[in-house]
Amino acid sequence: MHFAQAPAANPQGAAPGASPSPTEAKPPMKSWLIRIIPPRPTFDKDATPAEQALMDQHFVYWKDLNEKGVCIFGGPVLDPKGVYGIIVVLAVDEDEARALGDGDPSVKASLIKIDVSEMRVAFLPVHHS
Repeated sequence: MHFAQAPAANPQGAAPGASPSPTEAKPPMKSWLIRIIPPRPTFDKDATPAEQALMDQHFVYWKDLNEKGVCIFGGPVLDPKGVYGIIVVLAVDEDEARALGDGDPSVKASLIKIDVSEMRVAFLPVHHS
């Protein structure tokens, strides 16, 4: 799926419908899946208070990016073989998506690791709360 971008503002004096100059054109955004890899499969059940404090910061970080429209959605996956998380973000390229993941306080503290892969979002959650 390709996400539509808002039309660029009409530069003063430009004809309506005129294409922006190459210096004004923005590269298309892509969606990226960031897999959150905890330090152990039982992490959701046995996180230490210090680890939980970092995960609280992790939540605040991604919630802020969600409110800014950068993070599309995310959350924990309660797999019986071991919990992990997923986050889907919009970014121009893998480097930008990885930089978003690397900005997570729990990643900076080396508590969790991330994997980043391009993802084609087929549909967005609309009936979930």
